Amino acid sequence: MSDEAGIVIVGAGECGARAALSLRENGYQHPITLIGDEVHLPYERPPLSKQVLLAATPPQAPAVLSEMVLSERAIRHIGGTPVNAIDADRKQVILSDGRTLPYHKLLLTTGAEPRRLPNVPASRRILYLRTINDALALRPWISADMHAAVLGGGFIGLEVAASARSRGARVTVIESQERILKRGVPEPIAAVITSLHQRNDVVVKCGVAVGDIDANEQRVSISLSDGTEITADVLVVGIGAQPRTELAMQAGIAIDNGIAVNEHLETSVADIYAAGDCCSFPHPLYGGRRLRLEAWRNAQDQGMLAAANLAGAARSYEAVPYFWSDQFDHTLQITGLVDEGRTVIRRDLSDGAFILFHLDLSQRLVAASGVGPGNRIARDIKLSEMLIAKRIAPPIEALAADTNLKSLLPRAA
Repeated sequence: MSDEAGIVIVGAGECGARAALSLRENGYQHPITLIGDEVHLPYERPPLSKQVLLAATPPQAPAVLSEMVLSERAIRHIGGTPVNAIDADRKQVILSDGRTLPYHKLLLTTGAEPRRLPNVPASRRILYLRTINDALALRPWISADMHAAVLGGGFIGLEVAASARSRGARVTVIESQERILKRGVPEPIAAVITSLHQRNDVVVKCGVAVGDIDANEQRVSISLSDGTEITADVLVVGIGAQPRTELAMQAGIAIDNGIAVNEHLETSVADIYAAGDCCSFPHPLYGGRRLRLEAWRNAQDQGMLAAANLAGAARSYEAVPYFWSDQFDHTLQITGLVDEGRTVIRRDLSDGAFILFHLDLSQRLVAASGVGPGNRIARDIKLSEMLIAKRIAPPIEALAADTNLKSLLPRAA
């Protein structure tokens, strides 16, 4: 296949858009085609649960790429047209409208989709949040005269709860685990977020399973295992996401908690790469442990690395994982993997903010997590990220005290 077939990117979200831009920045001069299911131009997803819900009037999608930039960079965007299949032997993709597009190399940035409630009929009062259209559909249900039930005490569910409460809606969060943010967030930080929501009059119910869900034109009712029933105007479901791997499976690509890629983001099929929420990859900072990350930073970084490798580089993905979430006037940030730590050191900051440092058995810093008002924790989290990347084993007493973390970094030669 000639280079003039170019690079085709399937998935026009943050990751795919960043890859397309980076290809041009890396000097790639052959055709680039960016294909998306949605009619919208590529847009950012983090604002959907925050700014888009809170805006006084329905906003536009927060675009990553404009028509002008697409034109200037000679990036062809095909929106509203899903890819139905990949023919890896002929090196082409088949679109839903019957067209076929050849590729020299293919990048899959198909993302993830919300986990759906099993055996629950579709209803306009049961909503999920993944797209700009989802967010716009949710906005009318979170006004001052509404009661919003949120199923799932993870990042998305709690961000929606905070936004709905900020707009005056009554809010009830339902979580089957014994606490919110069970996945990847230390208990002391989860406790702060729980208290924050409760102080803002969000009802938080943990350790309860959901039974029957009944939705009609007037309301939605949720039966819980503790014998109570919640009646609300809308139920927002945030019970996790699953990688979109259907195309990869159809093409015979290996799957392992997502599309399996190597350290260069290459799949098991020649000339096909994957990046972002849809893929799992080995991370060298954690002994080659295979990860799949659902985070804006990861989507951006992997998109740019995939572009470099598609253009001929052979770089490994080594970025330190990073997660963040805004909850009312507080920010939660995590860098690294907290479950890799065995020792936890606490550093208290001003205004009730604090950082937890997570060390492995060799006392190497493997993660830092923090919470506090505004940007109180941002500087320490950023410096912690640099320490993790350098595989530093800092003195415990320095972490617990107010030592400037920058002083723990090795000096430049």
